[in-house]
Amino acid sequence: MAVTHVVLSVLLAAIFAPLGVAKILRQPSLVSRTERLGFSVREIQGIGALEVAGATGLVAGFFWRPIGIAAAIGLVALLIGAAVSHLRAGDGAKEVVPSIWLALASAAVAVLGLT
Repeated sequence: MAVTHVVLSVLLAAIFAPLGVAKILRQPSLVSRTERLGFSVREIQGIGALEVAGATGLVAGFFWRPIGIAAAIGLVALLIGAAVSHLRAGDGAKEVVPSIWLALASAAVAVLGLT
């Protein structure tokens, strides 16, 4: 397993696990930012559950590579959805670019997992 793959997987898991938990627990700042995009509290909790599942899958991928690849692909899809949601809301680059960068990092994890 390449060092780059491990580092990106750990970094992404460290980003998405706490963000997902905060959304599941309805942290007010995250909920208000996401509600602004048109999501209900229940949908925000669902997004949080997907983020936690993605983070867990990335870590599980160290033991069974296919699940890590699937988790990375799932995060790419989730992040594309986040970028589209921000664009629909009329947000600028400050809000859209992080989703794109994280999607690219997740795609890199998926591709590196195949090698």
